[in-house]
Amino acid sequence: MPKKNKITMSDIAREAGVSQATVSLVLNNSRAIRLSDATRERVYAAASALGYQKIIVPHRPDGQEEIALLLCGMPNYDPFIDAISEASSTAWQRDMLLSVYDYGDDIQMVEQILRQLDQRNCAGVILASPVTRAFDFSPFESLLKKPVVLLNQYDPNRPLLPTFLPDDRANACQIVSHLLAQGVTRIAHIMGDEWMDASVLRLEGYRQTLQQAGIEIDETLIKQTDWSLNATFNATLELMRLSQPPQAIFCASDWMTLGCYQALATLNISVPNDVLVCGYDDQRIAHQLTPALTSVQLAYNELGRMAVSYLCDGDDTAAHIRLVGKLQVRGSSQRT
Repeated sequence: MPKKNKITMSDIAREAGVSQATVSLVLNNSRAIRLSDATRERVYAAASALGYQKIIVPHRPDGQEEIALLLCGMPNYDPFIDAISEASSTAWQRDMLLSVYDYGDDIQMVEQILRQLDQRNCAGVILASPVTRAFDFSPFESLLKKPVVLLNQYDPNRPLLPTFLPDDRANACQIVSHLLAQGVTRIAHIMGDEWMDASVLRLEGYRQTLQQAGIEIDETLIKQTDWSLNATFNATLELMRLSQPPQAIFCASDWMTLGCYQALATLNISVPNDVLVCGYDDQRIAHQLTPALTSVQLAYNELGRMAVSYLCDGDDTAAHIRLVGKLQVRGSSQRT
């Protein structure tokens, strides 16, 4: 098939009857998640039928470069899978393969991977994390012989390393600003673990937006949880039993809103007529809830594309990019 008609992973997913994430894992030859041989063969067959031959050749042609993506764990589904899929597609468009190595924070495995990469013709290396975090680059020192970028993680001691991150603070500001525009002022925030960057930055965005609007922070409206449904359920009950309950609740993830919705239903409180609810990260479930959930879409697909493009363009200029996501306004935050 001519290059201008290049088949995408979405095309293969539709042909094979699987998710795009599954196609990405199969075509990248990742063993991080157990997939049946039948599933892998179905993806290969669909790719072949559509003319997606180059990517499934078991050995790279001589001289063909690849980009290595080292990941400290891969969940079954998470918005970060969009970063991997887009990075893979962008690499393919530039005649490169993206090889994914899931080392799960196992330093011994890291050492083995680094020895392999030392002998491979890599155009560059992406060090990635599915959870935004600070991390210690020192075990990866040998990679500095190749171009390296950080994706969804950063080393505070190496500010000149090219780094691509979502802007959690600005994203939270978008959500709270939207809720304020609906005419509510008592806005609660159910956050995740307080040691995580994502929790800290989203809380900062919440506080900053209220303060800029001249609204005093009510600490009773902030509930710290462990991201779980049970903790969010209980936090929501506590909030709604306050003498002055919130008019809106901003949950730090879409997953957490399941617990929030359940608690509100238990109390016979209507969303959005009695209380507005917003989530964060715009997972697939946001579209499927009733009412559909207002959420902010993390820019992981764009971050994945930018990380690969940065390596392919050979730019020596240091980059520290934080990308703002797009607010998706739906029924949960709009009163009828």
